[in-house]
Amino acid sequence: MPVKLKTALIGAVAATAIATSASAQEFPTKPVEMTILFGSTAQTIGQLLADLMSKNLPEPVVPVMRSGGGGSVGYQYVHSMDADGYNIVWNSNSISTSFHSGKIDFDYTAFTPIAKISTEVPAIAVRADSGWETIGDMAADLLASGEKLKIGASGDGSFTHLTTEALLAAVGLSDQAINVPYDQGRAPVELLAGRLDAAVQWPGQFISHHEAGTLRILCLTSAERVPAMPDIPTCAESGAEGIDIEMWRGLAAPAGTPDDVIMVLQDAAEKAVASAEFQEASETLGFVPDFEDHAAFGELIARDDAIIGKLMADLGLKAQ
Repeated sequence: MPVKLKTALIGAVAATAIATSASAQEFPTKPVEMTILFGSTAQTIGQLLADLMSKNLPEPVVPVMRSGGGGSVGYQYVHSMDADGYNIVWNSNSISTSFHSGKIDFDYTAFTPIAKISTEVPAIAVRADSGWETIGDMAADLLASGEKLKIGASGDGSFTHLTTEALLAAVGLSDQAINVPYDQGRAPVELLAGRLDAAVQWPGQFISHHEAGTLRILCLTSAERVPAMPDIPTCAESGAEGIDIEMWRGLAAPAGTPDDVIMVLQDAAEKAVASAEFQEASETLGFVPDFEDHAAFGELIARDDAIIGKLMADLGLKAQ
C-alpha cells in the first residue's frame, strides 16, 4: 500500500474514533424521549424516573405516553426509531408477552437493555364484603357452588392476563371463570361497581382501597412477601401453590445503540433509583427499587423470555 494512502486511511480511522468519542461525551445534545407503555402505576413511576434522570443529564428525559395493545404500540414506535439513544422505552416483561402472543413480530433482541429499574408484583383483589379472606377461600367457595367467577385483567395477552390465567389454573378455576378485560386504571372502579368479582393488577391501584376497607388484596404473586406490604400473604402460601410471578421494569433502546451512549443513560438511571425521592415513592406505590446494570438486565430479559414463552404455551396463550 502506498505510504500516502496508508497515512490517509489511518488518519480517517483516527478522526472517526475522535468523533465517536466526542459524540459520546456530548450525549445528549437534545432531549431524550422515553416512551411509556402503560398508565396507572407504570406511568407514575416512569414519569418520576424521567424527571430524576433529567437532573443527572445535560438535557431532559421527556416521558411520552404511547399505550395500547399490551405494550405493542410503544414497542413498535421505539423499534422504528434510530439507534442513537434519543428514543428509549420504559419496558417490562410485556416485551415477551407481546411477542409470544403475536402482537409484534420482533422479540426482546430488537432492543439493547439499558438498566433494570424496579420490580412489581401483581395482586389479586376482591370487594371487602365478598366474604373471601384468601384465594383459597375464593376457590373453595366457587368450586362448591359451581358459580362463575368474573375476573378482570388489563387486556388479552397482557402480563396481568397471563398472571390471571396462571392463578386460575393453580386453584382449579380455569374452566369456571369469565375473563373481563378493562381499561387501564379501572380495576378498583370495576370491582366496587360489582362488574367484577376479582381483579388482577398492580398493588398501587388497590392499596388505598385495601387500607380503607372497601377492597381486600387476597395475595401477591411473588415467592416471598413484599417488604412494603408485609401483612399481605403470597398467593402460594394462601392457596395457589407454585405461583411465583413478578414484573420487572427497566429501560431499553433500539438494538445497535452505541455502548457509550447506553452507559450514559445507565448511569443517570442508577442515580435516579438511588435517590431519596425514588425510594420514598416505592413505599407509596408498592414497588421495589431493583437496579441492575445493562449486562445483568440483558441476562434477566433472556431468561425471563424463555419462561414466559413456555408458560404462555402451557396456558394456550402463545400464538401459533
